[in-house]
Amino acid sequence: MSETRIPAPVASSPARPSPVLGPAGLFTVLVGSALPMVDFFIVNVALPTIDHDLHAGPALLEMVVGGYGVAYAVLLVLGGRLGDMIGRRRLFVWGTAAFGLTSVACGLAPDAWTLVAARVAQGAASALMLPQVLATIQATTEGARRGRAMSLYSATTGVASAFGQVLGGVLLAADVWGTGWRSIFLVNAPVTLLALLLARFVPETRSEHPQRVDGPGTVLLSLTLIALLVPLSEGRSAGWPLWAWVLLAVFPFAAVAFGRTEARAERAGRTPLVPPSLLRIHSVRSGLAVLVSFGLGWGGFMFIIAVVFQEGLRLGPLDAGLAMIPLSVAFFTGSLVGPRLGARYGRRAVTAGALLQAAGIAGLALTFHWGWNSLGPWGTAPALVLLGLGQGLLLPLTLRIVLSEVPVAQAGVGGGVMVTTQQSFMALGVAVLGSLFLSLSASLGMRDALMVTLGVHLVTVAANVVLSMRLPRALR
Repeated sequence: MSETRIPAPVASSPARPSPVLGPAGLFTVLVGSALPMVDFFIVNVALPTIDHDLHAGPALLEMVVGGYGVAYAVLLVLGGRLGDMIGRRRLFVWGTAAFGLTSVACGLAPDAWTLVAARVAQGAASALMLPQVLATIQATTEGARRGRAMSLYSATTGVASAFGQVLGGVLLAADVWGTGWRSIFLVNAPVTLLALLLARFVPETRSEHPQRVDGPGTVLLSLTLIALLVPLSEGRSAGWPLWAWVLLAVFPFAAVAFGRTEARAERAGRTPLVPPSLLRIHSVRSGLAVLVSFGLGWGGFMFIIAVVFQEGLRLGPLDAGLAMIPLSVAFFTGSLVGPRLGARYGRRAVTAGALLQAAGIAGLALTFHWGWNSLGPWGTAPALVLLGLGQGLLLPLTLRIVLSEVPVAQAGVGGGVMVTTQQSFMALGVAVLGSLFLSLSASLGMRDALMVTLGVHLVTVAANVVLSMRLPRALR
């Protein structure tokens, strides 16, 4: 009688554990996410001092703001793709180090043109650093942990935009070691050093199937954004020269060529810089639409309010910065309660945020209209609290929605597309609403120009209300 032999089980190789983002790693990437937003807005309160010290003039001052924003927006998607290929922690470290070095270059700039060049380089460094934050969160968290991490990311970027102007005012008033406006850039050096020291707590991730950089797509996207943002940012202060009109004429052709090139690449089985299939995901498409209208109003508002506080109400840099504290605190509060409200009410929480934002803008318009000659740094606090609460509900939940259905392998490019959209339209808002406000101020006076501009801002907020109703009903 033969003995039946049972084959021994084949040993299977253990599955490689997924990298997990711990508290120290999350803190590190959140520091990295705050730096670009702080520096986008911190310069607003320092522009009069920079003008006085470097004899910059209006055109160069707008380049100090616009050059950073354009370089940042143009290179964000490329930064996300490079992180997917090379490694997200590695790109985060490279971008953070470059941001620290270019910040020092800004702080030591001997003249206005050097400052502009350093700001462009600083924007490019930000574009290497920031997409890695979102991609790392997407690749190393899931479920409730991802929701909390995304809420903290959104809160950090939102609060950083308002806190940037607070910090700028404090540093200018303190005049640390006689550095004046230069301290708003030099302060980044120790912060970036801290982030570099803590970067070892950030797990390394990359796409399992990395693709080559899409050269034609990168060139065409860069041309599209430059053709739109540069003339709108610099055209007014330069007197609308011929080159501005030529670039604006190039924009629609470059945009169409970019779209067709990306679609052709995806049909051919290659991976384009911005895959059209990514934009066909409902959460991505509907969420980006909300970010477009939000960015237009938010970017312009933050630029205008800094001018109004200093040149309209004659507040010093410190008081102008302190006036933004209610907005920062309210935004942070809204972003903390947002996930709970989003889980319970879905997209209606985003709509509620947009309605609160509208109430804040309307309250601010009434406050400035009736109290223009007697407002101190705290006179706008009630309206700014409403505005901050609304934005704290709207922005974090929208950012979470955009990435909720993006595959992990496309986390870098998805984060790059999202932040590019937000950043591009913030820069566009500075250009369009800022130019409208400054142009009207010369003829109507600053108060009435502000009323008109806030009215235009309300239109973008109304668009937020309508577009929020097209988001997915439930939040993942």
